Amino acid sequence: MDLVPYAVPFFLLAIVLEYAWGRARGNDTYRLNDSINSLSCGILSTTIKLLGLDFGGRVFTLVEQHWALVRLDAQSPWTWLLALLLYDFCYYWFHRISHERTLFWAAHVVHHQSEEFNLTTALRQTSTGFLAGWVFYIPCFVAGVPAAVFVTVASAHLIYQFWIHSRHIPKLGPLEWVLVTASNHRVHHAQNPDYVDKNYGGLLIVWDRLFGTFEEERDAEPPVYGILGPLASWNPLWANLHIYAQMLRDAWHTARRGDKLRVLVSRTGWRPADVAARFPVVKRPLAEFRRYDPPLSRATAWYAGVQFLALLAFSLWLLQAAPALGEATRAALFGYLLFGLVAVGSLLEQVARGRALERLRLALTAAAALLLAVGGASAWPLLGGLIAYLLGSIVLLARASAAPAPA
Repeated sequence: MDLVPYAVPFFLLAIVLEYAWGRARGNDTYRLNDSINSLSCGILSTTIKLLGLDFGGRVFTLVEQHWALVRLDAQSPWTWLLALLLYDFCYYWFHRISHERTLFWAAHVVHHQSEEFNLTTALRQTSTGFLAGWVFYIPCFVAGVPAAVFVTVASAHLIYQFWIHSRHIPKLGPLEWVLVTASNHRVHHAQNPDYVDKNYGGLLIVWDRLFGTFEEERDAEPPVYGILGPLASWNPLWANLHIYAQMLRDAWHTARRGDKLRVLVSRTGWRPADVAARFPVVKRPLAEFRRYDPPLSRATAWYAGVQFLALLAFSLWLLQAAPALGEATRAALFGYLLFGLVAVGSLLEQVARGRALERLRLALTAAAALLLAVGGASAWPLLGGLIAYLLGSIVLLARASAAPAPA
């Protein structure tokens, strides 16, 4: 059983509570633009599954049926304990290699782009993990872990990692030696030189201590969050694709045939020498780090926030309605959702194309309303809601467009 859908309401409630707690204590760890971008990435990572890109699941089925060494009993508590430990061990190596090799970093980087650290960061997940990340969990099925047990353990493992994305939780004494906690996970998300590529564990920090990748959080060196080559964008699509794009550019421009392939399997940060010389990537020292935070008018902030909540509600409806929809319909609705999240991200960047994209999205929504209008009386309640939404959006967008740009 996948436990994550049941946890989503608690995730959203916890985010609200953490925000309120931070505000009450004068230690607010949230920014609207950053939080919307993190949650947009999370929405895409969940809804992209509706496109049926589950390569890993098909491989797991084949391995379980034909290459499992044993058949473990799903009713035995020992099977569950073994599955949890084996999954966590595989996760450690998956996570570590996702930092050490560019191909896997291209997918994982999404989770590290936020320059804040709060519970929305936990939901900032990749949409391209289906490409190769599943490879690391094949040993679970070779060892005979039943598919139902694997899915439950994997989802519980992911849910556990939600609470550790907080700056409000202090060190937890002896638990720091055994479990992944908020303190040692803050280190993992930091770009400080001493903290980079440390603390890969998901549930147990024991693996990091055993394999030499553990680093303790120190009061004298507060974590600075984000990646060494900042994304500098609120576009959730670009957040998922920017490392792949760089890899393709490097492979295209390098003159050496061997380097064209090496780009795919190289250690993270490596680039062909000829390409690095022609197209250098400047990474500023930590002392010069400044968070990406383009000024945002209050009217635009309100508009972007309202539209994001509308798209969040739409995504939750889409996940519920998906089983009754055809593949083409699911793909079209996912495309609309993606377009909307990109438009909201562009609005948060205060660029002209943001308003143009948003006007186009509203035009597409109006076209959908027209289709409903010819659908008969049964569609009228939904049509009325869409018309009200469109009129309200047009008024709010006009106010946002007329608002003076902040200094």
